[in-house]
Amino acid sequence: MSATATIRTFTSGASSAGEPPAAKPARVPQQAASDTPASDTPASRPSVPGTAASGTAPAPVPRTHLAPWLSVSAALFAVAWGGNEFTPLLVMYRQLDQMSALTVDILLGAYVLGIVPALLVGGPLSDRYGRRPLFLPAPLIAVAGSALLAAGAASAPVLFAGRVLSGIALGLVMAVGTSWVKELSDAPFDPAPVEGRGASRAALALTIGFALGAGVAAALAQFGPSGAIAPYVVHIVITLASFVVLLRAPESRTRPTEVRPLLMDLRIPTAMHRRFLLVVAPMAPWVFGTAASAYAILPGLMMAQAPGFEIGVSGLLCVIALGCGVAVQRFAAKIDTPRSARGIGVALAVTVPAMLLAAVAVGLNSLAWAFVAAAVLGTAYGMLLVGGLREIQRIAGPDDLAGLTAVYYSLTYVGFFIPAILAALGTWLSYSTMFLAGAVIAALSVGVVALSWRRHLPSA
Repeated sequence: MSATATIRTFTSGASSAGEPPAAKPARVPQQAASDTPASDTPASRPSVPGTAASGTAPAPVPRTHLAPWLSVSAALFAVAWGGNEFTPLLVMYRQLDQMSALTVDILLGAYVLGIVPALLVGGPLSDRYGRRPLFLPAPLIAVAGSALLAAGAASAPVLFAGRVLSGIALGLVMAVGTSWVKELSDAPFDPAPVEGRGASRAALALTIGFALGAGVAAALAQFGPSGAIAPYVVHIVITLASFVVLLRAPESRTRPTEVRPLLMDLRIPTAMHRRFLLVVAPMAPWVFGTAASAYAILPGLMMAQAPGFEIGVSGLLCVIALGCGVAVQRFAAKIDTPRSARGIGVALAVTVPAMLLAAVAVGLNSLAWAFVAAAVLGTAYGMLLVGGLREIQRIAGPDDLAGLTAVYYSLTYVGFFIPAILAALGTWLSYSTMFLAGAVIAALSVGVVALSWRRHLPSA
């Protein structure tokens, strides 16, 4: 996908300078009745973006040269860049610092320890206090994480701490930022709102950040000076620039006039919605399970096939996987429908051959096949991410949008433990066998989702 095409896709729908005119109401497809009583469904709550259940309307949109959603997306992109810049450097740490495969896989998954608490606390708190107070610290936390990673190249504990900080920042932007972008893609902030566009914009910002962060880090580590430091310095500069842009983004959600107990706000009732439990939850771990297989497992297994260029090849596998994840997101948005689980079902169906191709690549010890497998794994990742976000944004009401987003992302990051699990099981099983088992599990996941294909649809 060319840079021009990517920019066009990412910036589609941006408003011109000045205060936008009143928006036409977005068309909402007719859906089946919810499992929950009508008085407690998300549909029964206020549907005006950024308005709490008993709060006031959001402030007028400030005059700006950037569309409001684009200001937030820039920070999403920058923090995602930092979250994935470490991934292609796993090979470098194994070579230069003689770290074991299990150690680097643990470091890869360490930022999940920061992501999950930040998701589960930051999301609901932003539903209570607003998006800006919870989102604004995230880029600065990401800068601190990159600074530790740059300083601790030879120290696993320092790298671990840096990864946790990167995870906290990424958790905040994924839960709060995804919801913020969604709300800024609706009226009155966007003059031409389209159903599902907010989810697509947020997914695209994250995926482009993941891809470019990995690609640039690998190139600098492979060919530039100070390979263990330069990638993190570049990220710090980009993130500080995005923070300046972020300061102009308007708040889309105001505090409610009737304040509930804090513990009540931390509860996320829509996480028990049957549609979420039977359709979204079974697919969620595959989102980063497919991505991690492409850019964390395959590069380590293919090191011997690219002597002298191990880091560059690792980065190339990341870029191929995530580039395909970016390219497929527009198609994923088109096949998604509120009337069935088609978007998620097709994405899981693509996961099955993706895992089979990974098994073939490892069995043949073929770098060419690894590139093919990475492309299909990345395609599955992009479709899964968009399909899951669109489902939860239909299920959630305005009072727990960020909270349910946080639960969803927490489940997706279970997939990041797959490399460490497979490394531990590698003593008894070959990677080809484990990828074949993954294909079988993915096929079973398709069956689970198919059982609830048109059932438990959230109400309009």
